[in-house]
Amino acid sequence: MRILLFLLTNLAVVLVVSVVFSVFGIGGVLDEQGIDLDLQGLMAYSAVIGFTGSFISLAMSKFMAKRSTRCQNIEDSRDPEAQWIVSRVRAHSEAAGISMPEVCIFPASGPNAFATGMRRNAALVAVSSGLLESMSRNEVDAVIGHEIAHIANGDMITLTLIQGVVNTFVVFFSRVIGHLVDRLIFKTERGHGPGYWIVSILAQILLGVLASIIVAWFSRRREFRADTGGALYAGSENMIAALERLKGGTAELPDGMAAFGIAGGGMAALFSTHPPLDERIAALRAQRTG
Repeated sequence: MRILLFLLTNLAVVLVVSVVFSVFGIGGVLDEQGIDLDLQGLMAYSAVIGFTGSFISLAMSKFMAKRSTRCQNIEDSRDPEAQWIVSRVRAHSEAAGISMPEVCIFPASGPNAFATGMRRNAALVAVSSGLLESMSRNEVDAVIGHEIAHIANGDMITLTLIQGVVNTFVVFFSRVIGHLVDRLIFKTERGHGPGYWIVSILAQILLGVLASIIVAWFSRRREFRADTGGALYAGSENMIAALERLKGGTAELPDGMAAFGIAGGGMAALFSTHPPLDERIAALRAQRTG
């Protein structure tokens, strides 16, 4: 199913670009101007660049998460609290119909948790030491349910596909813009002059900012779904109580891991990977009364 989704996503990218160029007649304009731009070749190049980086990041996500957070596996621990955490991860995983993830605790003074991994049945769930110290067991149980829901929903692979799509568009259109400016304004006849590289880099930065807004929007949608899953596995009141507790602040995660945490930071709304806690709580209460 994941391979099929990957192929369909790539096909969708190609079709969208083809439609855009057809509707606006860009291909014809380029031909009339004598601009030698291989759109099909550039599209293939952009897709390779766009998706390769995303999938390499996904494949290395567990390894990088362990190194960056210094989390310790607790599955064989004899500590009663560690055993309880493992038991709750196992219970929620069975309810969600996924294989038992690897379970870790990472040192942090504040509460946080994350789930990552390339596949639903080979994932990692980690909670911070600060979360265990600041929350009741019912609240911790809800946070674990939230992270299991992320895994069961396939959120890691979904975000990777979305990131790959937007990366492809960014690379493709930045090169097209750079090529057009280089040929039409700087009058470069062969190869690429300095104008191409300068304009391509500037366009890639601008388009990258716009792309990050799109990815952040999808990330915020998945948080609502994971909250619903946490409420299903551990109880709505417990999930709401856990989110209320997070209003006191969360432990920061390393760069690249923030989107996988239970709650995000204070970034501008358009770029935030997590919705405001009050919105998430309101959504859960609406589901409970609906």
